[in-house]
Amino acid sequence: MAGISVEPYREITFDKDGDGAAGQHEALAGLARQGVTDLVMFAHGWNNSRSVATRLYGAFFAPFPEALRPDVRVGYAGVVWPSMMFSDEPIPDFESVAGVVPDEPVADMEAVAAVHPGKEAVVGRLATLLREQPDDEAALAEFGELLRELTDTNGSRAFAQEGPDVPDFLLGDPVAVCAMFADALEEAAGPGSVPTPREAFGGRLTRYWKGAREALRQATYYTMKRRSGTVGERGLGPLLGELARSSPGLRIHLVGHSMGARLVSYALRGLPAGARNVASVTLLQGAFSHYAFAARLPHEPGRGGSLRDLQRRVDGPVVACYSRHDTALRVIYPLASRLARDAESLLAGDKRWGAIGHDGVQAVPGTPVLTLAAALRDGIPPTGCVSVDAAEVVGEHSDICHAELARVVASAGRIGRR
Repeated sequence: MAGISVEPYREITFDKDGDGAAGQHEALAGLARQGVTDLVMFAHGWNNSRSVATRLYGAFFAPFPEALRPDVRVGYAGVVWPSMMFSDEPIPDFESVAGVVPDEPVADMEAVAAVHPGKEAVVGRLATLLREQPDDEAALAEFGELLRELTDTNGSRAFAQEGPDVPDFLLGDPVAVCAMFADALEEAAGPGSVPTPREAFGGRLTRYWKGAREALRQATYYTMKRRSGTVGERGLGPLLGELARSSPGLRIHLVGHSMGARLVSYALRGLPAGARNVASVTLLQGAFSHYAFAARLPHEPGRGGSLRDLQRRVDGPVVACYSRHDTALRVIYPLASRLARDAESLLAGDKRWGAIGHDGVQAVPGTPVLTLAAALRDGIPPTGCVSVDAAEVVGEHSDICHAELARVVASAGRIGRR
């Protein structure tokens, strides 16, 4: 396949409901019959193009042959699922996904409409508001109502009871929400950032529309977050179960980036009881709660994380690679998770709504925290949750194509290393 330098490689696809293309189990089982003993499966995050995802896989898998002994028979698979990406969020070295002018807020609307079928009229009105940016609180209030309609929240406070990862900003006052997102973006940009001409010379509420665009990004992010869990639990998990029955000797190593990390983690929920073919899970800048695997939430001891104790379904470790340089997970993710909750939760330093890709696994007793150098020197512990500080090589959120991270996957999976 073009862009893939490793063999054998297979690509598997799922739709938004987790239904896979025909013949995918047979294609993967065929690798075991060819002598493959270890299969590394990578799930992308914030992408909507199959070709971009394939190129990402090619770049990430490229260092593996050098990291493994030549006598080890390893296969590779890319998981393609219907996510979407705002085109001003570049993946390093992938020029095709960059280039939106910052002061043009409607460039991504076709992608937004594509992942919210049946909501074309809503998306159209959102695009109009973002383009015109009225200096009017009523327009921002309308924007908030449209976001609720887009995501089917319908303004219901009961909606927030689904779990700690539900973005309650959808239920908050739209003017306040847009203001807070604008503040967060300015914080992330740093003191040297320069406002656009529209922001510099516009009306009182002009800067809030930058926050409104971030709110739309977060709303579509939430749609993708729900979808990643569905695809993992209803699609990938059962497929892995089929492989456990047909090819019990094939060891599976799951790798996920961003929301793809959530996808492969939720596959553990869909893994049939007794299946022990998942030999490792490596999460790269995971965009979901750092308390996901906790049996008890520190701030709510009567509840556990959404994936509580599921690391026990892995015949090896669950490794969370994280980086303090990841602005998206350091600033925007917790803000979206905190908004519209009690005032105390908005205090700086509140850890309740942090992401696993920002500070690793939290509230799972006995979880070691390793530097990247220590992980590569001494190896990954053989079981349980493990946090690896990858800030040495990982800059921003999508900066994951590094030989060191390939070596982490190989170590986590106990795949034959050089």
